[in-house]
Amino acid sequence: MSADQPWTIRRLLDWTRHYLAGKGIESESARLEAALLLAHALNCDRIALYTRYDEVPDETQRACFRELVQRRVKGQPVAHLLGKKEFYSLEFEVSPAVLIPRPDSEWLVTEAESLAKALAELSSGPRLLDVGTGSGCLAIALAVRLKTAQITAIDCSDEALAVARRNALKHQVSQRVRFLLGDLFAPVAGERFELILSNPPYIRSDVIATLAPEVRDFEPRLALDGGPDGFAVIDRLLAEAADYLEPQGSLLIEIGYDQAEQAREHAEAHGWKLHKVIRDKGNHVRVLCLQRA
Repeated sequence: MSADQPWTIRRLLDWTRHYLAGKGIESESARLEAALLLAHALNCDRIALYTRYDEVPDETQRACFRELVQRRVKGQPVAHLLGKKEFYSLEFEVSPAVLIPRPDSEWLVTEAESLAKALAELSSGPRLLDVGTGSGCLAIALAVRLKTAQITAIDCSDEALAVARRNALKHQVSQRVRFLLGDLFAPVAGERFELILSNPPYIRSDVIATLAPEVRDFEPRLALDGGPDGFAVIDRLLAEAADYLEPQGSLLIEIGYDQAEQAREHAEAHGWKLHKVIRDKGNHVRVLCLQRA
């Protein structure tokens, strides 16, 4: 394509897709990322690009787009460049202070929603606790769907809670989600819940250095590092959660795709009964549903 041809939206997308793929980004991801970054630079929805293929963005817009693309190839996650990420069909603000919401965690929300709806038949307002809320995506997604639930969300990071509170305000559930600062269960001493859920850090410390740069270098290590065996925080949850759970309540924990057998052993060692496992599309166990033995 000659240099004097205009930089239409179509040409920008095609060139950037090939450029990102040449930098090691998988082809389909490169296509999507090119569109997301260009839509952000043009301040429009991604779908709108496909009705504007022949439009030529102005130089200011192209400069913004070039900068985004260069930051992406240096490793910055697309979600950080956009300042947002979709999760469970909702848009969440994200920042380097929080773990970027991922599709794997949607299985946790789906199961929590199902259990909470069953609880709602027995209680006017089931009490849910989200431990390590980060962006608030789990608690807020549940609050949007469970109008009578009483939801508490805890995090040990003030910066993360600031993001979570803004997300709750955005989705108009800030009056129904209580955000508390503290380590694990410390802020809710003496309280009990029908359902406790958590997406804890579960990656082994020695694996962190091998993660993709966009994860390793830009997401909070506190939300990733599960200690020498990946179970440092999970074991604390298993050891303490029973004191905050109603007798017939459930504890839901997201785990790594290869941790199912170890997680089962850790749970049983702490006196939990495995009620159910939730598998992802790859047939990996990703969520343990536990009850007090």
